[in-house]
Amino acid sequence: MALRDFSHDLSALALNTAMLGHNLDGHGQGWSPERVIDACAERGFGGVVFWRREIGDRAIEIGDRVRAAGMDVVGLCRTPYLVGSDAPDTLDEARTSVDMAAALGAKVLTIVSGGTEPGTKGVRESQKLLAERIAQLAEHAAACGVNLALEPLNPMFGGNRSCVFSVRDALEVCDTVGADNVGIAVDVYHVWWDTTLADSLKSAGQGRILGYHLCDWLENTTDMLLDRGMMGDGVADLKAIRSAVEGAGYSGACEVEIFSERNWWQREPGEVLDVIVKRFREDS
Repeated sequence: MALRDFSHDLSALALNTAMLGHNLDGHGQGWSPERVIDACAERGFGGVVFWRREIGDRAIEIGDRVRAAGMDVVGLCRTPYLVGSDAPDTLDEARTSVDMAAALGAKVLTIVSGGTEPGTKGVRESQKLLAERIAQLAEHAAACGVNLALEPLNPMFGGNRSCVFSVRDALEVCDTVGADNVGIAVDVYHVWWDTTLADSLKSAGQGRILGYHLCDWLENTTDMLLDRGMMGDGVADLKAIRSAVEGAGYSGACEVEIFSERNWWQREPGEVLDVIVKRFREDS
């Protein structure tokens, strides 16, 4: 199967606003959602992915602005943790995140699982509990027309951020849930190391891949969370990963999501967007 050709078509390119430092929490250059939307539209991006804390009570307004600019709201990041010591006691906040995604008109709400459940060892008990909670959330999401994408994280995030580390793990959780609106998100940063990725994706089934996140893994990364690389700057085999993702039937957006506290978050956002366009055409 031939890869999609992005050299002259940016319709599959989406910006995750984390790429610009979220424009909150002291990171980034403080661009408003409107300015981000307009800058992406000017460059031909096909979509935008927001984070909940950027939206506040303006979900409908921001979603309408994206669509008026000719783009899609590709997704929303993310649910609160569903398991682990940092997970809320109820699913109320998670249901609220579903409501926000629906108001935005977002196609997908991303799930980051949260870490191992207090009092347990290993990950199996946490994964079982995760599946139970996703199943409960999926009912509300289906009623709202929202898909849920469980994102496996690099194993270095085990313990406090995730109990799901590979595409195979994530698909097993999805199989346990058994809901049509639950699938996975594949993020280069988290799966580039996995030599079983292509085989795992073959078993995903049509429509199970709900998101594909682009970045690169720097050979000498200095911060496991905040030092991701721009496409082409690292050691991930981006073409092989995309080949596996598209070979499993995915034809949706490619979402550029790079946490880069000391590099890309320090740059002028227009410059960052221009580099994204160039690298997407050449290196992704």
